[in-house]
Amino acid sequence: MDRDSDSSHQPAGRERLFAMCVSQNWDRAATLPSPLPWKPSNLLEHGAGELTGQDPLQLLKTLQLLWTKKEMKKLKEEIRRGVAGLEDPLAGLLDMLESSSDWRGKGHSLGYYITTELQLWIREHPALQQSGIKLKKLQSRVLGILAQCPANLLDPLISIYQLHTADRNYLLGHVSHLYHKGDYKEAAILSIKLQLQPDQDVEKMCTPLLLQDKTNLVEDYVGEYPELQSKLLQILDTWCEPSFNIRDVTRQYQGLSRYKPEKFNRKMLSKLVFRLLGRFNVDPALCPNVINQRHLRTLHYLFYKRFVEKTMTQENWTDHIQSTVGENRWLQGHLIELLIRYCDLNTAARWAQRCNLPKEMLPYEVADELQKLQIQERLEEAAKADSDEESKKKDYYQLPIPRANIHLLQTWEETLQCWEKVLQPGHVVGIDMEWKPSFGMVGKPRVSLLQIALKDEVFLFDLPRLLEQAETEGEKERLPRFIQKLYSDAAITKLGYGMSGDLKSFAATCSALKDTEKQAQGVVDLLTVDKQLQKSSIDWKKGGRKVDVLSPEQSYEDRGFRQLEKGLSLLVQHVLGKPLDKTEQLSNWEKRPLREEQILYAASDAYCLLEIYEKLCKDPASFGLSSDLTESLVGKPGIKPRAKKQLNKQEVPSPSGQQRKGSDKENSCPPAPISAKEFSVVCDNMLQGLGRYLRCLGVDVQMLENEDDHRKAAEIARQEGRVILTSGLPYQTLQSQVGEGRCFSVNCSEKAKEQALQVLKHFNVQVSLADIFSRCQVCNCDKYLKVPRERMRELVESSRQVPGDDGTGCLVRCEEKPSQSCDAAVPACDAAQPSYARHAEEPEQRGAAVALAGGTVLQLAAIPPGVLDKAELTDFYCCTRCGKVFWEGSHFGRVVSQFQDVLVAAGDERSVYKLS
Repeated sequence: MDRDSDSSHQPAGRERLFAMCVSQNWDRAATLPSPLPWKPSNLLEHGAGELTGQDPLQLLKTLQLLWTKKEMKKLKEEIRRGVAGLEDPLAGLLDMLESSSDWRGKGHSLGYYITTELQLWIREHPALQQSGIKLKKLQSRVLGILAQCPANLLDPLISIYQLHTADRNYLLGHVSHLYHKGDYKEAAILSIKLQLQPDQDVEKMCTPLLLQDKTNLVEDYVGEYPELQSKLLQILDTWCEPSFNIRDVTRQYQGLSRYKPEKFNRKMLSKLVFRLLGRFNVDPALCPNVINQRHLRTLHYLFYKRFVEKTMTQENWTDHIQSTVGENRWLQGHLIELLIRYCDLNTAARWAQRCNLPKEMLPYEVADELQKLQIQERLEEAAKADSDEESKKKDYYQLPIPRANIHLLQTWEETLQCWEKVLQPGHVVGIDMEWKPSFGMVGKPRVSLLQIALKDEVFLFDLPRLLEQAETEGEKERLPRFIQKLYSDAAITKLGYGMSGDLKSFAATCSALKDTEKQAQGVVDLLTVDKQLQKSSIDWKKGGRKVDVLSPEQSYEDRGFRQLEKGLSLLVQHVLGKPLDKTEQLSNWEKRPLREEQILYAASDAYCLLEIYEKLCKDPASFGLSSDLTESLVGKPGIKPRAKKQLNKQEVPSPSGQQRKGSDKENSCPPAPISAKEFSVVCDNMLQGLGRYLRCLGVDVQMLENEDDHRKAAEIARQEGRVILTSGLPYQTLQSQVGEGRCFSVNCSEKAKEQALQVLKHFNVQVSLADIFSRCQVCNCDKYLKVPRERMRELVESSRQVPGDDGTGCLVRCEEKPSQSCDAAVPACDAAQPSYARHAEEPEQRGAAVALAGGTVLQLAAIPPGVLDKAELTDFYCCTRCGKVFWEGSHFGRVVSQFQDVLVAAGDERSVYKLS
């Protein structure tokens, strides 16, 4: 077909242009060569730009031909020439998009390339921008396309057709039309792109998105508007009110696609509210219902600590209960219910009197006990206090200095004598800090008490009073000067336990101290020594030797204690024979005056460091430590612990649990690298996405099931030597059940990929290309069977030919775990030694299933049709434990790009079991 014969199909504009050429330039036109037959190749030879008034649909055919051939360079050039040849490029783009459907899918389509090239072309030719009635018509047409196009086309189309200048009421009407059609996600995205949120009902727009578990889109919807953020938080808080029936909200959307009602509950809403409060920096008082629910969970936690674990004293527990409940009648009512459940009527009546609750709020039995047991309770408390004191003297570490040598410093005049004694060259001082526990609430802890121990004295700095006095007198630099002078003096040896975390909390209390850790010299962190002790215990046991000082389980059972010692208390027990009494650890250290028990506890925490240090330096070999321990610790300036992640004074060391040795330069660097294959963790059940990412990178990961109790993670960690990865309140419980530094709190507001990067960078885990997919994402196995493509084809065909084949052997189908794609590049398993290659297992046909020698059934039914026909695939990799089948694909490249920051070069080759 030549161009003349196809003229009936060209737009009217082309006919007008042709007539104009005839009437005005006939002589010039006569000199042109004869027209060529109409073929796409002619466009490629002459360029679309030479055909003024070209049909956009004919241009589309030409571009589709180039797109099919993947000639991207020619494609972009042809788009430029073709656009220049269109009578109306903006209308032509819409013609092409309306007549094609390839642009509706995800990724970079032909429509995407045409649109972005036109956008660039328009920027180079601003005079061609439309306006007036013509632009409004184009805007009306493009809105119909926006509702169907992928996210990557929205911004270019909005820019090209100047939708930000369109009539706002018209745009709102279009979005409303999408909403009533049930296209809630599309309506929200378009509203964000066109900045229509201030004129919309935030509850109406966000509710269906929350029901579809699209919380990220909800956050983006209100992200730039503080007023909408507050409105959304108030709405969510209203839904968390105890008397509110959430079904009243969900009932309106029962026919909603991808509806996830199980995720629309008070617990989910509460987590979302707290995440939004933190992200948008909104006053928590805006959400009283959610705050009450959080306080109620704190009440349950305090009852667990006091009456189940029995690790909190009555005084500390009472302080925290009062602080949590306050004057809130709703919380006070729940407190009475919990007291009746965990205690008795006697205790419930005493608290009812303390809270001044009206009798009509109390159960009859509690009201009846209210006046009977007051005297009896006081007597019992006094007797219990005497008994506890005697028990502590017998079972716990005791200060060897008299009480008169413990000084509580509350004025700057009192501190002068302390400074003179502490800042003496050659001194060894023990340093510790205390602060009020936060129980997961928002905000960083502020240090309330600083303890500095000398050989014969202990000084306790009352920081709140000292800082207040310094500010009143205009001497804010007093404390920073003293602390910086102390830590920067290499001639004074400073002892601590987890000192890096203490200094971070100190910097949060006094901003002038933020660089103290970097400037510190002569610092010895006994946390690293503790890790050496633990390592020595493991090495000696492997060598068949018995290490009495490192057998906490035995000593714990012999002494009849309820809980295993941990952290500094365990180190004190190992070295000095008795543990620290940690019952005051969770004290309210902000409350004044300090109780006598608190003063003695704080002094012991700092002074015991001196005794531990002295004993270890005298005879390190008796504790299973190397003979050069003294040289590595005594009088050596600049020894600084590495910076560690901190949550409520918990330190997280290297997962190997080993102290890093070497020069000062080495000790100031990040933790020693550890390979992915050497790093093993157990993920709590709320971090299964993180666990799958880590498995992708070759980390040995055990994951709790949804129904498992969080404490199971501690059992696995202790038995298998794994690091616990958890988040939120479970961290408080889990970190107390394992050794210091064996539990890490992950930021639950991050996505799983960011969480994985956080863990890898924190522990300095080095991931090589050989590590990626070296473990099965389903069962964590690190051994694969390599099967050639033709052999796999035979196995698949034979399994399908068996009568009655119903998919037996497909233990885990791909569709059951959509996040675990079979399309993955699976490297060789490092655990499979190359020498085993000749003795690999041969798959065996067993009826409708194909199994390995060990009985593992290969999941052949999960291989999609057509994969075996891909010429680029030469081998398949079968998990020898669960039978999952993997093959090389695009997933490997995506993982490499996502985690390139932690990838390192590795020279080792991949190896797998090969099928002989």
